[in-house]
Amino acid sequence: MAKCLKAIRFDVSDTHVFPAAAEPGDWVIPGTFAFRAFTEEGLTGKVRQAFVSGFLSLENFGWTTLATPDEISDADQARLVARLAQHFVDEHGAPSVEAAMPVAEAEIADACGLAEELQINALLAIQREIDGDGAIHERFHLVTPPTDDPHTRIWDVSEDDA
Repeated sequence: MAKCLKAIRFDVSDTHVFPAAAEPGDWVIPGTFAFRAFTEEGLTGKVRQAFVSGFLSLENFGWTTLATPDEISDADQARLVARLAQHFVDEHGAPSVEAAMPVAEAEIADACGLAEELQINALLAIQREIDGDGAIHERFHLVTPPTDDPHTRIWDVSEDDA
């Protein structure tokens, strides 16, 4: 079975730093296209945080800091392609769902390609920046525990007051 990326959340920080947060378990893609109309000066506040470090949910179109690979069925993959194509029409000016389908398929395929190389339970993060010419560059990296002591905590989880 193929793999794709899902949102994972260890605390509530995503709900505070992004304009909208992905829900844990949502299928996600890098979503860099969402920032195509922004300049460095136009990226501020929560939108900037989504630009710098967010994966885009294909369920609620919110953002998550971390993604993890999981198996995806052909039916779920087809549903996500259709959902993303409709999103391109509704939010990004695509002329029709039919015209948006190849782009949506490519976006989903790219995310699944990232996931295919990862082991289940791996944690993937993204970093984006805009260069002097206005081009967006993205980098992916695995969040891994320290190598000197594999039992060292890399973060703490605490109860929320909310």
